[in-house]
Amino acid sequence: MSDFFSTFLDELPQIRAGLWVTLEATVLGSLLALLLSFVLGLAAGSTLLPVRGVSRIVVEFFRGTSLYIQLFWLYYAMPQLTGYELTPLLCGIVAFGLNYGAYGSEIVRGAINAVPRAQYEAAVALNMSPLHRMRKVILPQAWVQMIPSFTNLLIQLLKCTPLLWLISAADLMTVIQQIRDRTGETLTAYLTLLAVYFVLAYALTLLMNLLERSAKRRLGLHPGAGSLLRTRSAEPATTVGGTR
Repeated sequence: MSDFFSTFLDELPQIRAGLWVTLEATVLGSLLALLLSFVLGLAAGSTLLPVRGVSRIVVEFFRGTSLYIQLFWLYYAMPQLTGYELTPLLCGIVAFGLNYGAYGSEIVRGAINAVPRAQYEAAVALNMSPLHRMRKVILPQAWVQMIPSFTNLLIQLLKCTPLLWLISAADLMTVIQQIRDRTGETLTAYLTLLAVYFVLAYALTLLMNLLERSAKRRLGLHPGAGSLLRTRSAEPATTVGGTR
C-alpha cells in the first residue's frame, strides 16, 4: 500500500491531468446530452408526424444499442467509413451525449406532458404564442420535475467515463491503472478509484440540488433549509397554481 501511495504522489501531475479528462468528458458529454434531450423531447411532442417519427427512431436506436458498442464504433469503425478520425476524448463526449441524450429526451417529454392541462389553457386564454407559452409557462414548471431525473443520468454518465480507458483516453481510470500495473496494488488502486468517483458523484448531486432549489424559488416554491442534502425522488413538483 505504501508503494502505491508513494507512486501516487510522484504521479500527481498525471493524476490531475487524468481527473481533468474525466471531468471534461462528464461536463461536455452532459451538455451535449442535455441539448439532445430537449431537441428530441420537444420533437416527440410535435404535431408533425415526420418530426415525431424521426425523434422516435433516433431515441430508440441509441437506447436500444450498447454504449460500449457506440463508443467502439465511433473510435474504430467510423474512420474506416468516413476517413475522419475523432480523438478518444471527443469520441467519449459524442457517445455519452448521444446515448444519454436519448434517455434524457424521455425525461423532457414526460415532464412536459405532466404539466397540468389548465396551465396550457390559461396560456392560450392570455393569447400567448406557442413559443411564448412554452418558454414562459410550460418549461419552467416542467424543468423542476426534470432535475431529479437528470441528476440520476448525470451520475450514471460520470460512472461510465472509465470506459474511455478502453479507447486509450488518458482519463483517471487510465492513470490509476498504470500505477496499479507498476506497483501491483490492485486493491488499493480500485479502492482509490471508488473513493474519487464517490466524491465526484456527491459533489455533482449537491450542485444539482442547488439548481433544483433555484428552479423552485423561481416558481414561488420554497424548499426547507435541509433540502440541499436530502435525497429526492423524481416526483411531480407542485405548480404555481397549487395543482400537481
